[in-house]
Amino acid sequence: MLDKPLERIIVEPSTKATACVIWLHGLGDSGAGFAPVVPALGLPSGHTIRFIFPHAPEQAVTINGGYIMRSWYDIKSMDLHDRADMQGVLDSEVQIKALINEQIALGIDPSNIVLAGFSQGGVMSLFTGLRLQHKLAGIMALSCYLPTADKLPNDLASVNISTPILQQHGVQDEVVALSAGLMAFELLKLQGYDNQWQTYDMGHNVLPEQLRDISKWLQKVLN
Repeated sequence: MLDKPLERIIVEPSTKATACVIWLHGLGDSGAGFAPVVPALGLPSGHTIRFIFPHAPEQAVTINGGYIMRSWYDIKSMDLHDRADMQGVLDSEVQIKALINEQIALGIDPSNIVLAGFSQGGVMSLFTGLRLQHKLAGIMALSCYLPTADKLPNDLASVNISTPILQQHGVQDEVVALSAGLMAFELLKLQGYDNQWQTYDMGHNVLPEQLRDISKWLQKVLN
């Protein structure tokens, strides 16, 4: 699984790309699930942001009876302290870092790259971004948690402590408890990270109002 690049959907800007958003989907979804958000963001015409929506590898997922689906890591249980298979998290981190390095090799400065994700993809965006040795433009973590539950990951990279982090969550989220997202936010805030917390009257999904806020944030961090 680690020896080939992640398959992905790429949405190019109308002009030459100078920035990039890598957006990671949730469990059982694919890059196609979030690709339609690009026009919904209502970005200015002539923006220079390339959007990449990678597909997670297919693997068996324990909480779904071992059913094979796209997943960034196995979910062993709903207990936050024993939810994420950490070897799977680390394996996906390698692939996501390879995708970031691809964009750097194509001429996109890491300071113009946003790592984003929803649910399981948000877990990976937080984990990978916090440990990445490149200074990013921003990290976006939607409806998610830290795979390490009530502690920060090991081997944090200090280069991204001042990188803007946007965390958003639904107050009625029935899949990832609001308290799990808030725990991650508070741990990061205590450590001195530049993170922002926003909640919405929704479950485990994304709202148009939320996309408007995401658009404003992206335009700010990628100005």
